[in-house]
Amino acid sequence: MALIVLTIAEGRIIGALLEKQRTTPDQYPLSLNALVLACNQATSREPVMALPPDEVELALQGLKSTGWLRFVHPTHGRSVTRFRQIADEKLALDHAGLAAVITLLLLRGPQTAGELRTRSERLHTFDNVDQVETVLRSLADRPDPLVRLLERQPGQKEQRWQQLVADEAEVSAAAASVLAAPPGGLADRLARLEARVAFLEAQLGVEPGSESDSNADWASGSGSGGDSPSEVD
Repeated sequence: MALIVLTIAEGRIIGALLEKQRTTPDQYPLSLNALVLACNQATSREPVMALPPDEVELALQGLKSTGWLRFVHPTHGRSVTRFRQIADEKLALDHAGLAAVITLLLLRGPQTAGELRTRSERLHTFDNVDQVETVLRSLADRPDPLVRLLERQPGQKEQRWQQLVADEAEVSAAAASVLAAPPGGLADRLARLEARVAFLEAQLGVEPGSESDSNADWASGSGSGGDSPSEVD
């Protein structure tokens, strides 16, 4: 089948759900508040994002309609609706190593095989880099590839792998090229600043050139507890 590429926000949501399913199973499936926190956390995320709850809710509706996740309704009135990914089924990630690699690439952008091995400890244990390479090759050799090997950029010692499930990695790479540009005159600095603003606008879903409300409240709060869910929509 032809893979539907996810938006930046959708890719972050799927990556966060895949991660939390493995690392905090007692809190999974996630409530909206917990999911927003997971998407926007400051560690193990590249780039760090600030997705507002309403944007996450909109993305969740789209992901549900296209078969990437399910809404899990509470059995009693005291709890809240929660969300669980089924991307592992959709993408045939039938081994923990496959899921770990896709999760990390969705959450942290292009990485080397060595970086993936180091960062995957809480998701899956790879004995060596060769095992990571084997997983990456299997994902790249599919009829609809899920990853690709990027050309080595100036200053990089090793080639990096990029996921092909969502747009996030491409945007991150573009931003990195802007931030890595050598210092220049005022015009160069202004151009780099405008590029950074355009990148942030793309991340936040702001129309280019429009004014944003700096006082918008994006606080998401903490995850809610409740009874164990049983109905899956």
